Order: sequence, then C-alpha cells, then structure tokens
Amino acid sequence: MRITLLGTGTSQGVPVIACGCTACQSLDFRDKRLRTSIHIEKDGQSFVIDTGPDFRQQMLREGVKKLDAVIFTHEHKDHTAGLDDVRAFNFRQKKDMPIYGRPNVIAQLKQEFSYAFGEKKYPGVPQLEVHTIDNTPFSIAGINFTPIEVMHLRLPVFGFRVGDFTYITDANYISPEEKDKIRGTRVLVLNALQKEPHVSHFNLDEAVELALEIKAEATYFTHISHRMGPHKQVDDLLPEGINLAYDGLVIDL
Repeated sequence: MRITLLGTGTSQGVPVIACGCTACQSLDFRDKRLRTSIHIEKDGQSFVIDTGPDFRQQMLREGVKKLDAVIFTHEHKDHTAGLDDVRAFNFRQKKDMPIYGRPNVIAQLKQEFSYAFGEKKYPGVPQLEVHTIDNTPFSIAGINFTPIEVMHLRLPVFGFRVGDFTYITDANYISPEEKDKIRGTRVLVLNALQKEPHVSHFNLDEAVELALEIKAEATYFTHISHRMGPHKQVDDLLPEGINLAYDGLVIDL
C-alpha cells in the first residue's frame, strides 16, 4: 500500500493570503500546505479521502491517472469543495465516480453540488454513484475500510483505518472505544492544528499525547495551521517517531 499526503494544511492553507508570519514567508517547501487530503493506492486500486479546494492541483501534481472512489471524512468545505473536478475521471474512465460518506455528508454534497444530482443534468456535470456509510466497516473493490468516529467539537467526523494505516483529521476528541480501533496500527496520520489550544482540533501537545498513547511505529501530524510555526523549527522538537507531515510525503506499507 502506498499513501501520498496530497495536502497537509488547514482550511486556509499555508501560506495564508496576505499573512507575513514566519511560516507563511518561509521558503521551505514543507511550509507550502494545500488543504488536507490523501491518496491511497492498494492492490491496483486508487482512492482519495476528501476532495478539498485544491483537488485538481493535487491530482495534477501527483500525476494520478486513475481514481476508483472518493471517501469523505465530513462535510466541511475544505474537505469537499473540489468534488466537481472528478469530471476529468468520469471522462477518462467512462463511468460514474463512486463517492462514500455518512448521510449528513451526502445531504450536504447534494446541496452544494445540486446540479450534479438533478434528474435533468447539464452535459458534462460530475457523474456520481452515491454510497452511504455508517460506523461499521465497509469494502471497496476488495479493500477494507474501518471508520473511526471522532468528534470535531460537536460534529462527528470519520477517520479511516486501512490495514496498518490510520488517518484522522479534524478531531479534538476520540472515545476509548474508537481508540481501540486505532491500536496496533503501524502508521498514524493525525491532525495537529497549532501550538495553542483550539475549540475543535487537537493542538500540538494533545496530538503528541495521543500519539504516545497509540504507539504507532510512525506518526505524522496533518491539518496544520500557519500558527504552528515553520516546519523545521517544530519538527526538530518532536519525540522520536513523531513528525510533521508535508505535502507530497509518500508512505509505503
């Protein structure tokens, strides 16, 4: 299995428009963060988790030529806004794009992209095949996904475990029962927004605490704000086996 981190930034990305902070002014490529998303390749299948506003750019940058399904963590715009660009895969693959999400996510997509769900569609709109999921394991083309329900303040969000890899974004609480689904994972990608406390995301200290509890072989932090500071300054201070992720990071399992 190969995982590519397509984007590791928060809703505004890094650099933030018109910001002069050290992270936004950094010349380090690791401080250039598109909105959070990942690409998973396993057994000849290709999946994306979340299509944020930078989806098109991410697909072009990574040279993705085939996409078998899109899985959504939740309905916030920084995780869904690029859905329209699956049209390119519709055209290339000559079939509808399967999308997976919980009922409230699908309802939001139908509102945001109503033109793609109407009975009489304009030629060229995205062609979508809807699959509703809940907090039980499901499979796509023989690849097993285990949802992990986390809380984003009061909004339930799904993380996902695929084999020895677990991906969690937009969380500030995980119940003991859901943590049990993560244990034993070899690689954990987890959100860590900034150093200061935040109402709906783990901050750096909270993410480190959880990573040390789970004890994965490698943990990478994602959904990072410019308020975290420059990548190198923060990464150098993290415990062994824990690192900040960056756009384009490839993980092979």
